[in-house]
Amino acid sequence: MKKRYKIMISTLAVWMLFVSVSFADAAPGDEIVTLGEDLSPQQKEELLNEMGVSEDDVLIVTVSNEEEHQYLGDHISASVIGSNALSSSKITLLEEGEGMDVETNRINWVSEGMYANALITAGVKDADIYVTAPFDVSGTGALTGLIKAYETSMDEVIPEDQKEVANEELVKTAELGDEYGVEDATELMARIKEALSEEDIETEEDMRNLIQRIADELGMNLTDEELNGLVSLFERMKNLNIDWDQVQNQINSIRDNIGDFLSSDEGQSFIQSILDFFSEFIDTLRGWFSSSEAITPTGERTT
Repeated sequence: MKKRYKIMISTLAVWMLFVSVSFADAAPGDEIVTLGEDLSPQQKEELLNEMGVSEDDVLIVTVSNEEEHQYLGDHISASVIGSNALSSSKITLLEEGEGMDVETNRINWVSEGMYANALITAGVKDADIYVTAPFDVSGTGALTGLIKAYETSMDEVIPEDQKEVANEELVKTAELGDEYGVEDATELMARIKEALSEEDIETEEDMRNLIQRIADELGMNLTDEELNGLVSLFERMKNLNIDWDQVQNQINSIRDNIGDFLSSDEGQSFIQSILDFFSEFIDTLRGWFSSSEAITPTGERTT
């Protein structure tokens, strides 16, 4: 199934920059492709054609199943990662301020938001991302590939503790999404990050109270285990070299992009389609009530 995910505030705000970096010598329009190592030659050719690129014209990064387990094995079941690296992706860099758009095809575990989170965690923003596979797969290989593509293009290594925190955040968001819904889970993470950019959180108890307060505002009744896990995650995140002013700036940029989308022809068409749906639904209800009969407590029939 092919899905297009236009990132909204409650989702995109979850995935903020850990460091302020950019692709070396990269320019808008540049494309980078990641391919799973276990693709057959025919599958590689088909996926490149699907992405609309030629092997001779783009930087291609290969991802192995061993790398998937290395990055995600401590946080995701081995059965989810699988034994073959097949999912692949294409990143097209955009002009500054254009935001991020993620599209997936035949990916059934890693969400569009998780891919966006991995890229932004690695310092990538303003990009079109397309993730695909030869058939339905979990998509973890592409997630690993997006991080590896950044390292390759920058010719530098992302610190391991930064990768560890980023991957754990992705998994915790997915787990909370299973329990409370994706929207509330991503909104929780977003608000925690916003608060960390605005408030002085000095002690672990401050962090615990912050997370509990935001969860209560969202109506999320976190278990002790879930709360402890989030406290541990954000305590380690707080101790990384994160530019929290940049985090806040990124959130504001996302809000501006959403406003542009809603005022665009595409956004207006989307809103109108929703209004049309509810209008037709209300007309249908009116038809039901006008043609049906009701029985009064005395047994009389009214229309």
